[in-house]
Amino acid sequence: MKHQLYIFLFCLSWALPSKAQTKDTVASFSLQEAISYAQKHQVSILNAQIDEQIAKNTVKQTIGIGLPQVSASANFQDFLKVATSLLPGEFFNAPGTFVPVKFGVKYNSSVGLDVNQLLFDGSYLVGLQASKTYKELSVKSTSRTRIETAVAVSKAYYSVLVSTEQLSLIDANLASLTKSLSDADALFKNGFAEKIDVDRLNVLKNNLLTEKENVIRLLALNVNLLKFQMGMSVSSMLTLTDKIGSVNLDKSVIVSDSGAYSKRIEYSLMQTQKKLNDLDVKRYKSLFLPSLSAFGSTSANFQNDKFSDLYSKRFPSTVIGLRLSIPLISGGQKIYQLRNAKLTALKTQNQLYDLQNAINLEISQAQTTYLNGQRSLDNQKRNMELAKEILRVSKIKYEQGVGSSLEVTTAETSLKESQNNYINALYDMLINKVNLDKALGNIIY
Repeated sequence: MKHQLYIFLFCLSWALPSKAQTKDTVASFSLQEAISYAQKHQVSILNAQIDEQIAKNTVKQTIGIGLPQVSASANFQDFLKVATSLLPGEFFNAPGTFVPVKFGVKYNSSVGLDVNQLLFDGSYLVGLQASKTYKELSVKSTSRTRIETAVAVSKAYYSVLVSTEQLSLIDANLASLTKSLSDADALFKNGFAEKIDVDRLNVLKNNLLTEKENVIRLLALNVNLLKFQMGMSVSSMLTLTDKIGSVNLDKSVIVSDSGAYSKRIEYSLMQTQKKLNDLDVKRYKSLFLPSLSAFGSTSANFQNDKFSDLYSKRFPSTVIGLRLSIPLISGGQKIYQLRNAKLTALKTQNQLYDLQNAINLEISQAQTTYLNGQRSLDNQKRNMELAKEILRVSKIKYEQGVGSSLEVTTAETSLKESQNNYINALYDMLINKVNLDKALGNIIY
């Protein structure tokens, strides 16, 4: 029995998962690691890569049109009733009558091989160029998706950092407020303060606790948003290794660059689209040219009234030739197709010019917003430090009996407000940094 019990416990230890196995694995990411992870797992990027493969296959499909086309065929026929024709009786020394005659045999079979080779077709040559440009367009579309993903991940990552910083400030403020509340309560019990002084601080503490709960929920939501943007399961565990202080907020003067739009993937995509439209015009022009192709076929026919002797004798046939096709009249369709293609190309040229202006405007706006955000962040940071100093002095005055509790409460409220303003300015600054890098075309993947 003792041995059986040991065996049972041993098997049970293998059947039950260990603590290490059941514990959720926590993934830690820096910003760059989070972006790299998203580049491999984000669904939009994976689909863009699939579109790339489709474009490559389309190019090969187009190339295949100009390669030899070979087809084989086989045929078997069993005439249950051989067709009968009436011939004039003069052929059989029976003038004035018609003699029924059967042509053919009961069993017929044939095998053949057909070969076609395109020698010249203007639309095919243009199609080859267009297919390669289409492949280029798909690659650039993937790059655009990668950039958009990097931007989305960066903004979501910064949102988590800002919420974490806000929670840290609230905790520090709560610790200070709790101490002030404890001191005020002690003074009240000793008769050196009024109950309203304690009540005011209690109101501030309750409001701060409520704000902390809201920030905790917002932080959890921002983490889930980051996981979604990374292509990670929302149920996964995620921690961030970067800190808000490690973010490089460049405060150097931004020099305007009128040609920065050329680095934007959107502008490159529009240029490729224009190239496609120009090739479309060329393709419709080529439809007015003749096309030339070569063909050849060989076959073997078998005929017999007996199935067993059907393949005893072969009747071969082989032919080769050239086929020239010259377009003459198409009812004006090709002319209007060409005109519409030219108008589409002209419209794309206008869109390209408009996009250039739009990107330049976006760059200008992003630069202005970024510079304004720098000044606002510096100002809010100074205000927060000043509010801390005012609160410190107010507490000292209140403890020494030369200040009022209302002055301390007002200082606590001002500090909380200045901290919120600092957090908002910090978030705006980080988002403006991402927007500026995107506008300048500095995000490349």
